[in-house]
Amino acid sequence: MDSTTTTTGHPRTAPGRRAWWVAAVSGLAIVAAGAFSTMPGILQAPLHHEFHWSRGEIGFAASVNMVLYGLTAPFAASLMDRFGIRRVVAAALAAVAGGALLTTVMTAAWQFTLFWGFLVGLGTGSLSMTFGALVTNRWFVQRRGLVTGILSSGSVLGQMVFLPGLSWIIDRHDWRPALFTLALAALAVAPLILLVLRDHPADVGQRPYGGDTFVPKPPPVPGAARRTVAVLLQAARTFPFWLLAGLFAICGATTNGIMWTHFAPAAHDHGMPVTTASTLLALIGVFNVAGTVASGWLTDRVDPRRLLAVYFVLRGALLASLPLLMASSVNPSMMVFVALFGLLDLATVPPVIALCREFYGEDSAIVFGWTSVAHQVGAALAASLGGVARDTFGSYDPVWVTLGAACVAAAGLSLAVRRARPPRDPAVVTVESADTAGRR
Repeated sequence: MDSTTTTTGHPRTAPGRRAWWVAAVSGLAIVAAGAFSTMPGILQAPLHHEFHWSRGEIGFAASVNMVLYGLTAPFAASLMDRFGIRRVVAAALAAVAGGALLTTVMTAAWQFTLFWGFLVGLGTGSLSMTFGALVTNRWFVQRRGLVTGILSSGSVLGQMVFLPGLSWIIDRHDWRPALFTLALAALAVAPLILLVLRDHPADVGQRPYGGDTFVPKPPPVPGAARRTVAVLLQAARTFPFWLLAGLFAICGATTNGIMWTHFAPAAHDHGMPVTTASTLLALIGVFNVAGTVASGWLTDRVDPRRLLAVYFVLRGALLASLPLLMASSVNPSMMVFVALFGLLDLATVPPVIALCREFYGEDSAIVFGWTSVAHQVGAALAASLGGVARDTFGSYDPVWVTLGAACVAAAGLSLAVRRARPPRDPAVVTVESADTAGRR
């Protein structure tokens, strides 16, 4: 028998390189989408000055973007099952580029909501970690936690790479060239997606990385929307789903909901230049990469429930202390905050994906997408209400303290998630039933 085939006649896996290349280009797409997430924060001042829009109006567009980001994720997972990952990702990159370009010609607040809130929200939602979870589930058997952590860090890596440069462009030139830069970055990734990304290892005659057997490519799943809703209805009957959705809503509120939308304006209220505040956000992204990858590594080894509880308690303490750390210049205590918050920011994603996989199996990517909806609803509320709080109280301090307390509640929800019961072997059930009948 040819050494390149298995006893089933399927080709053997090459030494895992293709899976890592697929993960790499998937990460590039997530990086490109991640660069869009912090733009509302650095666009607030120029849009307010040019159009005289309130922070609430700008925050509303950011909220719509966040809600659609989350709501799109589970449907995008089903669309990828139906039409293929590569096609959906390429279309999503075109959508975010188009939304950014249209935003440069807007003249009214409702157009900002339409172009940035809806179009960019739909595109970035299709490139969320639901996409990353689907790639990981299909292409990897071993190192899933690590790969999940790496892909999860892609969104903040995009912020880290682009945010300082975009802030510099806005300060030196205008906000429109910054959006042109984002659009070009998204369009540049599309050819790599078309050349390298494949929907399934079977497309190139390989097994998943670390897998012992060849896995045939599943047929396209019709009725993507119907399946997505059906999975939601089934998961909604289980208690773990609501616990995961609740803690992930708090996660969204305490990360991109408040930090990525309002940290730079809050720091500017204390006299810090927006460029400096944006650089601090980028530094959070640097530590975020390390924290998310490390969290993925830990998720392969430690109970994800305990990891989540620890992450949320530490994050809550950091947020509650932020009013004491804000100043007109960067001080050592602020740098400590940046490092620690960065390590914790997206560290929650690998444990939540692991828990979804534990409870929901093959539907875990779609279920994670629905928990991401809760994440983005929490983020949207924080983004919108954070702006309202600033307009009402003249300060973000009450928001930091309130969200710090919410993190403590999320830690409790994490510990309330119980382990899934492993399915019983039907043969064992049959033997037990026969034995019971014999005793009768």
